[in-house]
Amino acid sequence: MTRTIDLNCDMGESFGAWTIGDDAAMLDLVSTANIACGFHAGDPVVMRRTIRLAKEKGVSVGAHPSFADLYGFGRRRISGERPEDLEAQLIYQIAAMRGMAEIEGHAMTHVKTHGALGNMAAVDADLAALCVRAVKAVDPSLTYVSLPYSETYAAAEKAGLAVACEIYADRSYTDQGELTPRNQPGAVIHDPQESLEQVLEMVVNGHIPTTGGKRLPVEPATLCVHGDTPGAVEMARTLRAALAENGVGISPFARP
Repeated sequence: MTRTIDLNCDMGESFGAWTIGDDAAMLDLVSTANIACGFHAGDPVVMRRTIRLAKEKGVSVGAHPSFADLYGFGRRRISGERPEDLEAQLIYQIAAMRGMAEIEGHAMTHVKTHGALGNMAAVDADLAALCVRAVKAVDPSLTYVSLPYSETYAAAEKAGLAVACEIYADRSYTDQGELTPRNQPGAVIHDPQESLEQVLEMVVNGHIPTTGGKRLPVEPATLCVHGDTPGAVEMARTLRAALAENGVGISPFARP
């Protein structure tokens, strides 16, 4: 194998009596876990359990903060929050995850914003800067995981944070390099073959295929599979095998 890429998953999204995703199975396949911090999903018990299991399997961990939107799984667009209030909410989530990881002896490596927050910050320079400030306030050595062609990528670079360029296995892209909104047809890719073809185009050929037929240049550091997507574990297994067949190994972009 001549190159590697990180394979990450958004997980730790179970809470209370509800189970979302198969984290144990996914942690056998991925190299990095983005763990929910309780605002869109997850709870302290799930956070701790997921960190412990990730440490056991040699998987890097990071915070996956969101809007305070447990009812909507963090996928509803929220506006009207005072910037200082939202910044405090993000600091709270990141610091909680960082503290739990340190106590478990498996230091956190990165932050990746979740859902609507991440999508809105990708096109809003002020919101992107706010997210970056929250990360730096907790730990400026953390890596910021971001979409390419986004305001968050630019803001993180400007602030001096390490940035990991992220692509998605199970989401389609607009001609602007943004994720297709989930309320539009074809936003989520459920067909394993379609997902595989898109991933190989991005990782091996270095281009993002868009819904409008464009091919946007990209140099990805990490590839995401959503843990709550139906068939996510099988998708991750198929992708990992296909990448190996094309000379691409799996390795975290940052280790604790």
